[in-house]
Amino acid sequence: MEAELVALASAGAAALVQQMVGEAWEQARGRVAVFFARRSGRDVAVIDGELEEARAELVEAERSGDEETRTEALAEWRGRMRRALRNDPAAATELRALLDELEGPSAEPRQAVRIHNTVSGVTQNGTLIQIGTIGRVDGVDLGGPRAG
Repeated sequence: MEAELVALASAGAAALVQQMVGEAWEQARGRVAVFFARRSGRDVAVIDGELEEARAELVEAERSGDEETRTEALAEWRGRMRRALRNDPAAATELRALLDELEGPSAEPRQAVRIHNTVSGVTQNGTLIQIGTIGRVDGVDLGGPRAG
């Protein structure tokens, strides 16, 4: 279950950062602020201010070609989303609905892609997760044989 929450948090952070530098940000900002306020007990206006500050940094980073700022923003919002999901089981349903709303109808049909990883050499027991496109998380299949 933790891997699914990590994937959902990653998708949420990617969508959020993409929206922050896009034209539809004003429409999304309020919903995102409410989502985080419900989980943190903090005032919506405070979170809204944090979102606007992050947006300003991202817009400036886009202009200057600063990829590091975008990477840092993704990590920060992924962490916040992961904590929200871990602390409130109902948050996953709300975040999926928010992602559907933020991404809107897709112009291109989605196609399923199967990825098979083989890890060889010196290995440590653990989970290997590979994500091709981070976007809507309709289903994450982390099944398959486990290393023994």
